[in-house]
Amino acid sequence: MRSGELQWIINRQARNTQDKKANPGFLSTDEIDQARNFHRKFESYQPTPCISLDQLAAYLEVDKLWVKDESYRFGLNAFKVLGASYAIGKFLANKLNTDIKELSFERLKAKETRDKLGEITFTTATDGNHGRAVAWAARELGQKAVVYMPKGSSQERLNAILATGAEASITDLNYDDAVRLAAENAEKFGWHVIQDTAWEGYEEVPGWIMQGYGTIGAEVQEQLKEQGIEKPTHIILQAGVGSFAGAIQGYYAALFGEDRPITIILEPEKAACIYKSAQIGDGKPHAVTGDLNTIMAGLACGEPNPIGWEILRDYSDAYFSCCDYIAEKGIRVLANPLPGDMKIISGESGAVGIGLMNMLREDQRYEHLLEVLKITKDARILVISTEGDTDPESYRRILWG
Repeated sequence: MRSGELQWIINRQARNTQDKKANPGFLSTDEIDQARNFHRKFESYQPTPCISLDQLAAYLEVDKLWVKDESYRFGLNAFKVLGASYAIGKFLANKLNTDIKELSFERLKAKETRDKLGEITFTTATDGNHGRAVAWAARELGQKAVVYMPKGSSQERLNAILATGAEASITDLNYDDAVRLAAENAEKFGWHVIQDTAWEGYEEVPGWIMQGYGTIGAEVQEQLKEQGIEKPTHIILQAGVGSFAGAIQGYYAALFGEDRPITIILEPEKAACIYKSAQIGDGKPHAVTGDLNTIMAGLACGEPNPIGWEILRDYSDAYFSCCDYIAEKGIRVLANPLPGDMKIISGESGAVGIGLMNMLREDQRYEHLLEVLKITKDARILVISTEGDTDPESYRRILWG
């Protein structure tokens, strides 16, 4: 359906257990705990804050509204390092013929380990956050990284990657073609691809990356239990290729089964590949093409990760695509909080979930959607702000413009 700034599809099969094909077992509590235990061994590890915006919740007429603020993650201003570091850790553990449970980041950094491994070059394609995470992890482990960025990428994001010592450049390709370039050059030069999307013959690493992202879900559950709350009733997840959204969706599906929270998947309208796949409805992932032009650079992806898509297809309750204005609104709401709430600096891809909640509540055209999605006065909603102001110039322009 379509109405103004939003398009949406309600997945009425999400709660039908007979139609499920995707197995979220690789995102089970045991698997995610293993990833989190690896992250816990980082010297700078701390759970990122899960902030309760009580005044905004009252304004939106819901019981609770939490924002998990990933801008605090390892000083990198975004969540992506969770997936990149765990995938690289798993890759190196395999090369060392060692279980990752026995490895720490410190041990992987040791000269003795580096001597055993030799020189390794990791490569990836990125709008900025994932590439910076791969480059950071490679640098910390004494290895190299080569990063390709799609056309239109931010110079500030490129500079942040270059600052890690990686080789990086902005190409004249869109995101999906930049992924293909990274894979082709890896084959040519003997590099190793660390990419958060999958294709035929390349499924293991994206699965590890998704498990790394699951640390966010494990932290949330721990933080909510400290408040005496079992789980959110609703989760809003933004999707690019669908790896992050699929990871969190799969974690909650594995943990709670049919009692899992109602989950809404949200994408920019110019790069809504998950939405398009749901709309076609044949169960297969479908790509969108073109320049993928959106301010939500972290979500500007045209081809779904098939692993993430299958989880989102079978377990998510609704799919939305939205215009850039909704992300801008979310940025402003979080940056200018109601009295009593904490200010949150959230980038374009991080703030879009808050923008959606405001749109649904403030615009009477969407009143029926609140009923369909059971967003009532008892709703307890989790939004994950996946990045801070990773492009400060764009962030400032949105606030001041």
